[in-house]
Amino acid sequence: MGHGDGRFPRMFRALVRVKLLILDDWGPEKLNAWQRRDLMEIVDERHENGSIIITSQLPVDRWHKIIGEPTIADAILDRIVHNAHRLELDGESLRKTRGKMKKGQEKTEHVMVEVTNKS
Repeated sequence: MGHGDGRFPRMFRALVRVKLLILDDWGPEKLNAWQRRDLMEIVDERHENGSIIITSQLPVDRWHKIIGEPTIADAILDRIVHNAHRLELDGESLRKTRGKMKKGQEKTEHVMVEVTNKS
């Protein structure tokens, strides 16, 4: 995340300032040491100061293993899960469903979920 070319401080400030940070498709690969530290810093700075939406195909109980280092994983997950609204979806992927809709094979219901911060 911009460490080698000096962009990290500016990127970090931008990530912690936004009202809503979205981490999309999180967790397909295990984090390395730099990624763990960056995620910890971002989550720590945002804790109770901004919202984070995380989408992942991995169940939450596998996130600890993806983060790697147990102590850092505990700290990150404690901050993320504390006061979290968790939505677990079951069924086919949206891409697969949309593909079927285009072919006229199946209609689907659309669900809108509103998540608010309990401040």
